[in-house]
Amino acid sequence: MKHADITCFVPAFSVQQVQSTVDELLLCKAVKQVCLLSDKDLHIKGCDTLVVQSLTDSNTLKIISEVVTTPLALIYTKYTTLYLGEHALERMADVAISCAAGLVYSDYRQLNADGELVSVPTIDYQSGSLRDDFNFGSLLLYNTEALRQGVRQSSGDYRFAALYDLRLSVSRGYPIIRVGEFLYADVETDIRKSGEKQFDYVDPRNRAVQIEMEQSCTEHLKRIGACLSPGFEDVDLDGVIFSNEASVIIPVRNREATIADAISSALDQKTSFPFNIIVVDNYSTDATGEIIQRYAATDKRVVHVIPDRKDLGIGGCWNEAIDHPLCGKFAVQLDSDDVYADDNTLQTMVDAFYGQRCAMVIGSYTMTDRNLNPIPPGLIDHCEWTEGNGRNNALRINGLGAPRAFYTPIARDIHFPNTSYGEDYAMALRVCREYKIGRVMHSVYNCRRWEGNSDANLPVEKVNANNLYKDKIRTIELYARKRLALK
Repeated sequence: MKHADITCFVPAFSVQQVQSTVDELLLCKAVKQVCLLSDKDLHIKGCDTLVVQSLTDSNTLKIISEVVTTPLALIYTKYTTLYLGEHALERMADVAISCAAGLVYSDYRQLNADGELVSVPTIDYQSGSLRDDFNFGSLLLYNTEALRQGVRQSSGDYRFAALYDLRLSVSRGYPIIRVGEFLYADVETDIRKSGEKQFDYVDPRNRAVQIEMEQSCTEHLKRIGACLSPGFEDVDLDGVIFSNEASVIIPVRNREATIADAISSALDQKTSFPFNIIVVDNYSTDATGEIIQRYAATDKRVVHVIPDRKDLGIGGCWNEAIDHPLCGKFAVQLDSDDVYADDNTLQTMVDAFYGQRCAMVIGSYTMTDRNLNPIPPGLIDHCEWTEGNGRNNALRINGLGAPRAFYTPIARDIHFPNTSYGEDYAMALRVCREYKIGRVMHSVYNCRRWEGNSDANLPVEKVNANNLYKDKIRTIELYARKRLALK
């Protein structure tokens, strides 16, 4: 069986840096041409050089689409050496042609700083995989016609979002297929822990990048009929009587080192209204329960809840709290690791409900260490959330800020999914499908990072499971929004 021919495009800044990768590619019988992508005219035997500015630039992809003459185009996205597995490109090419795929990617391995080869499984692509940080690995094999169509359909002239925009364009007309096999290896270049990487999309230094990504994603949502225009259901904040205006909700399990800080932070709040603190203890096995009980015994505002069920995740604990008869009109989040920024946070969040007439309020927070010293990226205000486009852009990003607060009657109507990851994101997407979400743009919350955080340093399998779940949340939401847009 004859395999489809491939043209390979490889970023390069010097002959020495790229030579090993070129040699690896030229050994493959399916490779008919290797083109270097560089800002200078490099000369390597068997290669052509395309002088371009950046792989993420729209003009670069336009040049690639004009140059490629083979049925398949391979784009390598790293400057480090590529190591191909046996018949790797033939395998990817066969899948691409057999399945009429627009884009094929695979699992891979990475050579880490210790010289160890570490397996990196990827996850399957789905319609809700709208994150611009979706991990395809560094080898992207495109159907050439799909690539050309994607470049023609590009929604803008991008400096940073061209590859992201191409992927979205290709997905509208072709399958994007993962080969669940470790077909190649590259060199690890980002050695940060998982908990340090997850906030890249809200780092103020990346703002220009995020603006372009939002533009591309919004255009994609328009083209697939899932973009929601401004306009929300009215929220009647006075339709139900509550004994407490607000409840601080703290789900917790085994946080004896931090739960006292959280409860004290809530008790210190100065408000013009009555409030309580509902602490849902999900069967802690350390001293957490005893600490909660000490507070509850001396201050009637602290409500210690131990669920009847033993199968609850964080979302299930939230449901226990919002369904509790003592829950206030507004349910305001406080994670058991964290503290409010000052004694005005609760008042600020409740005032935002009335001032902005919304069903949910999202605050801004500061990343700190355990001792409340600010750490990068510092203030996270999610300024990408705008009243006009926030609920569309929410489908691209992986979180929506903190603290999160809900108008309890609407939260009770929807309820959280019973998971321990993504439950708040799922609720926020569901709320903003119909209702307005208000914002507090100054820091009212301290998100403390320490070695005991549940997401401090996760194995790749857990990161993948989390990402797969959030992609599924987005996929479900896309279906719902397409139906809503048709009404």
